[in-house]
Amino acid sequence: MRVSVIIVNWNGLGHLPDCLDSLEGQSFRDFETIVVDNGSSDGSLEYLRRRPGLKLVPLPENRGFAAGNNAGLPLAQGEYLVTLNNDTKAEEGWLGELVAVADAHPEAGMVASRICAYDDPDRIDSLGIAICRDGMSRGDFRGRRFSELRLDPVREILFPSACVGLYRRAMLDQIGFFDPDFFAYCEDTDLGLRGRLAGWGALLARDAVVYHKYSMTSGAFSPFKLYLVERNHFYAALKNLPLPLLPLLPFFTLLRYLTQVEVVLSGKGSGGEFLESGTRSACVWALLRGMRDAVLALPTLLKKRAAVMRKRRIGNLEMMQLLKRYRLSFRELLDVKTTVKGER
Repeated sequence: MRVSVIIVNWNGLGHLPDCLDSLEGQSFRDFETIVVDNGSSDGSLEYLRRRPGLKLVPLPENRGFAAGNNAGLPLAQGEYLVTLNNDTKAEEGWLGELVAVADAHPEAGMVASRICAYDDPDRIDSLGIAICRDGMSRGDFRGRRFSELRLDPVREILFPSACVGLYRRAMLDQIGFFDPDFFAYCEDTDLGLRGRLAGWGALLARDAVVYHKYSMTSGAFSPFKLYLVERNHFYAALKNLPLPLLPLLPFFTLLRYLTQVEVVLSGKGSGGEFLESGTRSACVWALLRGMRDAVLALPTLLKKRAAVMRKRRIGNLEMMQLLKRYRLSFRELLDVKTTVKGER
């Protein structure tokens, strides 16, 4: 098999038929499908056992997205590994376009798809990932209309979203797959930054199209999700950001918090959703716990950072220039549309 598609499922029975049917309809056929079930209790495992042609990895409990993908890796035979969320549906030519771009660019270790909203196919979920000064990241161009953009069929990005991401096996053999300590969220930031530090490129395949039901599993303002995102973005930053940026991390974190307070008080962007979530105190406590646990993990993170830096192929200056090119402001992170971001 040239491609191994890995799907991690946790209680996603309502999403699986669309996702798997769209894979069966792919025009490119040289791939295998590996489904890792994270201890589902909704009948997912029974459904998956009735689907022909799958490699199934049943886990006894929910080990998260990162470890779930890792559990599928030993079964994967492809020279390309593709991570695919269970709440997605791919267009017929998606995988063929993705592979064609990877084949044409052997220097690229990662290739992203055009990910758009499931219920609004012209609204962008992600065209690769952009990153804030404190390491917080989000889908680039999220919320924009694809029809309003003028993008080349292939363009450089910082790294792909693991919601739908192609990873070259040669890169993974060099730097490893996901860090299981992340459990879920920001694990693609960590992997993407490790890949870029090791000298691998990253591209967007514009015409490889997938539709995504955003935050269907965790909810946009689930306290557990906010805890993981807050903790894990520190994990990714401390492992991978250039050394000159690390002393600035507390300052930019404070700046982000001040921006979040402003957005919540104004009710703009995600601030309005937060006010309506009904879990405000729990969410605030989740953010504080995330910061606390990142500090407690600092000795382990510094050891992991040393391992990452031993494999780096680009210097601090080049990496800082790359991060600046794909920088996301805190207001953009929080969906406050004050300006129209220029097309990179």
